[in-house]
Amino acid sequence: MTSNNTHANTPLAGLKILDLSQIMAGPYCTMVLADLGAEVIKVEKAGTGDDSREMGPYVNGESTCFAHINRNKRGIVLNLKDAESREILYDMVHWADVVVENYRVGVTKSLGVDYDTLSRINPRLVYCSISGYGQTGPYAGKGGFDLVAQGMTGIMSMTGEPGGRPLKSGIAIYDVGAGLTAIYAILAACMHQMRTGEGQHIDISLAECGLPWFIWEAAAYFSEGTVPQATGSRHRVSAPYQVFNTAEGYIVIGAANQRTWERLCADVLGRAELMDDPRFITNSDRLDHVEELESLLEAEFRKTDAATWIARCEAANVPCGPVNDFGQAMQDPHYLARGMVAEVDHATLGRMKMIGIPTRFSKTPGRIHRAAPTFGQDTDEVLREFGVPQDTIREMRSRGAVQ
Repeated sequence: MTSNNTHANTPLAGLKILDLSQIMAGPYCTMVLADLGAEVIKVEKAGTGDDSREMGPYVNGESTCFAHINRNKRGIVLNLKDAESREILYDMVHWADVVVENYRVGVTKSLGVDYDTLSRINPRLVYCSISGYGQTGPYAGKGGFDLVAQGMTGIMSMTGEPGGRPLKSGIAIYDVGAGLTAIYAILAACMHQMRTGEGQHIDISLAECGLPWFIWEAAAYFSEGTVPQATGSRHRVSAPYQVFNTAEGYIVIGAANQRTWERLCADVLGRAELMDDPRFITNSDRLDHVEELESLLEAEFRKTDAATWIARCEAANVPCGPVNDFGQAMQDPHYLARGMVAEVDHATLGRMKMIGIPTRFSKTPGRIHRAAPTFGQDTDEVLREFGVPQDTIREMRSRGAVQ
């Protein structure tokens, strides 16, 4: 098969990926790699395809959830329970540099598309498995979900207001986190592949990918046994570094060091005497008296509106910003100027907006060049490229082996 050359000036031009994943963690991983120029062929199961196709909202009967996480990919449908379809997949494995899958542990082996099987076909293959709990360990056979991972790892116990019920993150942080972890693992394995010609199996666990993010929490726990509790919007090691209510709207203040604290007191609040208050002299003092500090500062901030305080903070070089809802964020002139709201033409959805690419390369930028595929959109084209005759494709379609 001749590789797609439309990505020649992108960072990952020439990287070929076979995407067997669905829903979020795997598709997010392969979307980012595709944004950066990798050629991705997404293989969906026959019948309903990727389960995210059944998630609304819908426009013209098409799932916008699926469309937002599968851009820049070509899509085919193969029934991997069918022997002839599996043989086609094996031909594709010869072509691929990387395979990504997020089936429950054991399913790929039952389908004949596990690492051991595919690495015999292509020994240089980088094969990335994303699962709930990893390929080994006492929980390996269990299905994994973002919400369960948030509960299991402790993040829910430290999210929300002190004394309140546990809260999840506002986004699917572990699904996205597993995808991000898979991205850097794949790229590292590909560097090894390029140096040695060797492939390998990457094992990514949804339930553990976020644990390394708990930097300050781990520092306190392993040094003195402190178990982190919910702190609302407060930071664990800096104060004031949190949300405050104003006369109109909320703001976030990031006085994360002594000089910024002093500018907040003198230049923003006009309360220079606070710098000499024994409760607030050092960061440790402020953390020890954070309840009093918060009450005092919020009383000041309630004297006027958020916009006024943001302007004062910016003039004094004190980090500050609004607490936007998502709609406000998507209309922010800075994000618009930076191309973080992108548009692409979709076969069913028409002209659609989506989140842009957050990485900036001076010589090899990523790009959004293709909308997510409709169900089975590229099946015939891709199969022909791999040498499958059109009459064979028609016969396989008639018995549900391809769609």
